[in-house]
Amino acid sequence: MPSSRTGRPPVQRAARPAPPRIAGENPLRRLRTRARKAWDRPLTAYYLILGGSMLITVLGLVMVYSASQITALQLSLPGSFFFRKQFLAALIGGALLFAASRMPVKLHRALAYPILAAAVFSMALVQVPGIGMSVNGNRNWISLGGSFQIQPSEFGKLALVLWGADLIARKQEKRLLTQWKHMLVPLVPVAFLLLGLIMLGGDMGTAIILTAILFGLLWLAGAPTRLFAGVLSVAGLIGVILIKTSPNRMARLACIGATEPKAGAADCWQAVHGIYALASGGIFGSGLGASVEKWGQLPEAHTDFIFAVTGEELGLAGTLSVLALFAALGYAGIRVAGRTEDPFVRYAAGGVTTWIIAQAVINIGAVLGLLPIAGVPLPLFSYGGSALLPTMFAVGLLIAFARDEPGARAALAMRQPRFGRKRAGGSRAERVPRRWNTMRRRASAARPSGER
Repeated sequence: MPSSRTGRPPVQRAARPAPPRIAGENPLRRLRTRARKAWDRPLTAYYLILGGSMLITVLGLVMVYSASQITALQLSLPGSFFFRKQFLAALIGGALLFAASRMPVKLHRALAYPILAAAVFSMALVQVPGIGMSVNGNRNWISLGGSFQIQPSEFGKLALVLWGADLIARKQEKRLLTQWKHMLVPLVPVAFLLLGLIMLGGDMGTAIILTAILFGLLWLAGAPTRLFAGVLSVAGLIGVILIKTSPNRMARLACIGATEPKAGAADCWQAVHGIYALASGGIFGSGLGASVEKWGQLPEAHTDFIFAVTGEELGLAGTLSVLALFAALGYAGIRVAGRTEDPFVRYAAGGVTTWIIAQAVINIGAVLGLLPIAGVPLPLFSYGGSALLPTMFAVGLLIAFARDEPGARAALAMRQPRFGRKRAGGSRAERVPRRWNTMRRRASAARPSGER
């Protein structure tokens, strides 16, 4: 037997016995057990939010480039005009996402009131003649010069999430949520203020998303069923009145399930051609860039109906991939909200998740002909910097909350870099990776006593 440098036989480490396998155990059950263990790891939500949001954004850039080329050429613009603007917005949004993911929770709470004040002020500026702009019949835009515009109502969603979460968390700390007046005031009046400013411009789609965020916050705060049903009834009544008094909204409601364009006020051209695009895609689509409907047949192909172009070019496989990414993002947001002990984190994570998933459902439902066309973009996917910037900041909030979980914080602290930092000096031994140094220390600790 070969001996070590000290003349003693080397230490033989006993091999770890393999876990016994149960006779007749189902392989599917073993696979399910392993998947459940992997799903329950502390960093699962962190990776799902980061990876899912990045994949949706990158795929959205690709589809914006494909879907907007014909529209740009029809406007005598370069074919990559809309793509370059979206790419610039994605870069700025990526910086906002990184900044939000590194901010502490206290700073997020401190930003709630300034963001709300800025959102209300900018949304009021929209109604000032000479400042506000009308796009597709909705007066919800402010021109920044040239081809750049901003829609302040998109930032109103972020403002309501942050401010509402901070407000409810403070009241929960003071044990005031047991009284209905403290649960509703001032949350509901401020939300109605934002809704009123949005509806002055005629943008009912954004108002629906803001209402969904309000209901999500009330639900997470534990609003009683009667109180929740009362607020829902009032909002539903206001919505019915707004729809009945607008011929345009009534026409959109009449296009649900339409399979051919209708004559008269209910012109369902956009809804029907969205169905045509999805139906012609098949399983794997006609190929990237090979859409036929984007050649002037499908209005708003790169904004509200980009999911239809995705179905035509990437087929059922592409659309199911997008749905799976949104489902993973929604699950991760719910998991972050359910596992935290911080009330603000719970309400903010729940509000952001409600915002993104509700907007995705409304957009995709309209493309599929199951819901009326509300004019809301697909989050992180459709063209539009005003919608992309606050959404990426909100995703950064979810990443920060996922990193702040006790288990995730411990797992991130235990992670070692692949290559260690250089110490003072430049010798070869001092440039050994940190993980290898850790292994050497463990090996030294395992030697028998008396060995050098």
